[in-house]
Amino acid sequence: MGETPTNREAGSTEGRVRIGGACGFWGDSAMATPQLLQVPDLQYLVYDYLAETTMAILAKARAKDPALGYATDFVQAVMTPHLLAIHERGIKVIANAGGLNPEGCRDALLQVAEKQGIALRVAVLTGDDLMPQMPALHAQGVRTTADATLPERPLSANAYVGARGIAQALAAGADVVITGRCVDSAVVLGALVHEFGWSWQDWDRLSAGTLAGHLIECGAQATGGLFTDWQDVPNWANIGYPVIDVAPDGSLVLSKPESTGGLIHPGAVAEQILYEVGDPANYLMPDVGCDWRHVLVERTGQDTVKVSGARGLPAPTHYKANATWQDGYQLQLMLAIRGIDAPLKAERTAQALLTRSSAMMAAQGFGDYSETCVELLGGESHYGPHAQAHTAREVVLRIAVRHAQAKALAVLQRECASSGTSMGPGTRSSFSGRADIQPVIKLCSFMLPKTQVRLQMRLDDQLVDASDHAASAATQTTRTEATPPANPTLPENAHDNEPLHDCRLIDLAWARSGDKGDDENIGVIARHPKAWAWLRAQLQAAQVQAYFSHLVQGPVLRYEVPGLQALNFVLHQALGGGGVCSLRSDPLGKSFAQMLLDMPLRVPASVLANFQHDTPQKANTP
Repeated sequence: MGETPTNREAGSTEGRVRIGGACGFWGDSAMATPQLLQVPDLQYLVYDYLAETTMAILAKARAKDPALGYATDFVQAVMTPHLLAIHERGIKVIANAGGLNPEGCRDALLQVAEKQGIALRVAVLTGDDLMPQMPALHAQGVRTTADATLPERPLSANAYVGARGIAQALAAGADVVITGRCVDSAVVLGALVHEFGWSWQDWDRLSAGTLAGHLIECGAQATGGLFTDWQDVPNWANIGYPVIDVAPDGSLVLSKPESTGGLIHPGAVAEQILYEVGDPANYLMPDVGCDWRHVLVERTGQDTVKVSGARGLPAPTHYKANATWQDGYQLQLMLAIRGIDAPLKAERTAQALLTRSSAMMAAQGFGDYSETCVELLGGESHYGPHAQAHTAREVVLRIAVRHAQAKALAVLQRECASSGTSMGPGTRSSFSGRADIQPVIKLCSFMLPKTQVRLQMRLDDQLVDASDHAASAATQTTRTEATPPANPTLPENAHDNEPLHDCRLIDLAWARSGDKGDDENIGVIARHPKAWAWLRAQLQAAQVQAYFSHLVQGPVLRYEVPGLQALNFVLHQALGGGGVCSLRSDPLGKSFAQMLLDMPLRVPASVLANFQHDTPQKANTP
């Protein structure tokens, strides 16, 4: 592996801010923090723990124990073993680990610091928790973004707030800043505003700082994790976590710790830039509207890339808010089916179990299932009409069901075991005993004026207002229109007499997918300029909608991103509800890009000949 920008590209960090992205979600690797602590001149460690699914998990934890509701791993697995090293080096820590209980997270961390003899100044940001306001908002008739009423008995309700309070806490001298539900990128933007003194109306720099945060908020996804060309990414076992050196203009150099695995590659970086952004011309965040259509990613060394070109729009006047509530129960079963015609046996097993359990539920006075889902893992059932594994001899049958009453699901919970002796040969009816019946936690979004959200920053005995009331109605941004569907046209330089060859989308592009509630986002990046011309012509919204017609119920929108030579697709109502309320095995849509990359295309041989793997080495280690 080549040297990192610590020794070459970035040189001295004078005038720059060096930040390590140590966590992309609750459950990320414990190796990230000690790895990043080996990076010279590191100034900040940032941790992103929260997602829509995580908020539902925290709500359930808080319901059982009011002292919980925060990401306990932040205190126990991250800070406890490394707090002394972090403190001795003067590295600032920013984390949204507070979840639904920032004060509880702070108190637990201060107990650790006291035991280790460390005088630690920990700031907390509160006010994003809207639970006290929910009865009034419900009474006022506030509607969700899907034009439904707010839940009457929410488990949680939080505004997605920005970076102002983080910058205030750092200016007040905090060593650690713990937030509630700030947006993921705010943990970086707050540090940059504090360090560079950016104005809260400097939209271009705020957009660039948001891009910096967005790039590293998912941890190793910026350094080779989930990359389309995964075969070219070395040493997953010790994949390097991202390090950014940010300049005062907001441009940055991305690297990773020396002697680590992973890959710094323009394609992987472009995938992450488009990850879950929706409209790249107007990605709305609390502090700024982001226009990333003309962002450039340039390789500057074997292990470095430069990212620049973000533009900004005035911040919105409203916060997006999410509420969760319980809506019945669900059960998920998995059975191994082996032998000749395994998929057919699995389908028959599923229908027999559902029919039998429905009849037994009715006999006990229960209604039928409100929703069912049958999937054949290994049989490519998620691929629908594009499946190719019809003759598989080994599949995992997955049955997921939902009902308003937990007792009704106990019927199938018990009856599934009988398939091991009374149905198809080669059946294993359980992997680990009876499956658990789980509550269904649903999520809805709504908009709330910033003037109705009072944010506070507390450090020691100091309590400061951190509310964002600066926006006015005159600066409210509006969403740009997606590129309208068009009839595919060939590039102007195409030769009529050049024969077309069959290929797949993966031969022309990289792609990555992710979720926003029930909507799916797929970013498709051309591997080279000729491929970009053909993708613009052939990969229209109508083609993508038809390809996923077995999964997608809403419209598909396409956005062009010329700076990255990319297309971004948003597929509405694509995930069966998304998050913890979807019965599908891929409720977060991580597989959609992989499925789309198999889409057949026809292009000239010259376009395919232009394709080259632009990676420094093949992966030959775990």
